[in-house]
Amino acid sequence: MRNNCNLPRIAANVAATLLWAAALSHAQTWDLPAHLGDTVSKQTEGMVRLSFEQRGRYETRSGQNFGKDPDLSVGLIRTRLGVRVKPAPWIVFSAMAQDSRAPWYGPKAPNTMRDQVDLHESYFELFPDRKKGFGMMGGRKMLNYGDTRLIGSPQWSNLSRTFDMARLYYRSPRAQWEFLVVSPVKVRIGEFNHPVLGDRVWGTYDSFSGAFHKSLAEVYYLRHDQNRPGGFTGGKTADGTDRLGVNTFGARLSGPLGPGLKYTVEGALQSGKVGPARHRAAAWVSTLTRRWTIDKRALDLSAEYKFASGTANPKDTTRESTFDQLYPANHDKFGHEDLFGWRNVHNLRGQATFAATKTLSVNGLYDDIWLAQLKDALYNGQGKAVCSSATGSAGRHVGREADVFLTWKHKHLIFGAGYGHLFAGEFIRKTTPGVSPDYAYIFHGYSF
Repeated sequence: MRNNCNLPRIAANVAATLLWAAALSHAQTWDLPAHLGDTVSKQTEGMVRLSFEQRGRYETRSGQNFGKDPDLSVGLIRTRLGVRVKPAPWIVFSAMAQDSRAPWYGPKAPNTMRDQVDLHESYFELFPDRKKGFGMMGGRKMLNYGDTRLIGSPQWSNLSRTFDMARLYYRSPRAQWEFLVVSPVKVRIGEFNHPVLGDRVWGTYDSFSGAFHKSLAEVYYLRHDQNRPGGFTGGKTADGTDRLGVNTFGARLSGPLGPGLKYTVEGALQSGKVGPARHRAAAWVSTLTRRWTIDKRALDLSAEYKFASGTANPKDTTRESTFDQLYPANHDKFGHEDLFGWRNVHNLRGQATFAATKTLSVNGLYDDIWLAQLKDALYNGQGKAVCSSATGSAGRHVGREADVFLTWKHKHLIFGAGYGHLFAGEFIRKTTPGVSPDYAYIFHGYSF
């Protein structure tokens, strides 16, 4: 149900989850599914491997869409069962079924929350163990490239994006050259999620280890094509502008700078057409992370700046400069509430992660967010416009978000809880009802 009447039920789930965790942590034979998986692997000498995941998250969100939408309290349950078969050293087959549900939401839960029993992965890979030489992969699979800012499968989502894809690559000890074609699977509630290749990215993504003082260098060219069947809604069919064609040229560097110090920088430039408009855009991210040891416990502090261009004059139908973020996994990248995306944005981000014990970690996040262009929209994590100021008079500051969350692991189990609050800035207050969103949740998971 879509209101706060489910908070007592969420509280009951908190208590039940904690009792369950306490009971399991003292049991000796509770981990039977993982033992079954190990047995199958041993009996087949590694030819067959099983995987399983069951995750439940119980969350409440207030101030949805900054007050435009009703508050929401919901349970999100995801179950996965997978099998990997390696009949010969040169080939692997893999498949995974996924069932995603949203208890308490009601029968109209959207396809971002539920999709009952569908084929989430089904692919083959040739020469999977080769350290040098050609290999290839085809089928349906979750994919992650780089920091998942452009192509990724967001595991925090109850469904998690998967792709119909083909990949051809050549590996050497210090490099991989890859050609890829990927198309995100469109979720259809109540029916099989068949391929829709009218929305796709193709190109090359190449990586080189040790290129600069133990750093990893990645360079890529990615072409995003989208037509009417793929979901593009702009332009006109009569004059052939009913499609999108965006070229992304980018590079990423990551590695150590010294003892306990790491860095990541990534930049991307775009050209092409969005309907009738000429597209020129850019994006940048830079991250610095430092590890300290406090009483033999690790404390990681990171600082990050992100930018993605926007369109100065959205009324000009001949020019467009809003960065196309492709298919990212945006969880935590603009705050734990996942309210924003990598489009028309400046973002300063800080994170602290403290390993209180070997199994318990505590995290804090802080994000400050501004618009890059005053007249362009504010975009959510899926890249869709949320609100805008046509005159640019609503200001630039979107808001500040503060979050805290923790996770505890015990063998194949994981438990966690978190809370986030966005302090609405001038732009939010002037273009929406101005409500500052809150987000609270607990979750549990089991996987092997």
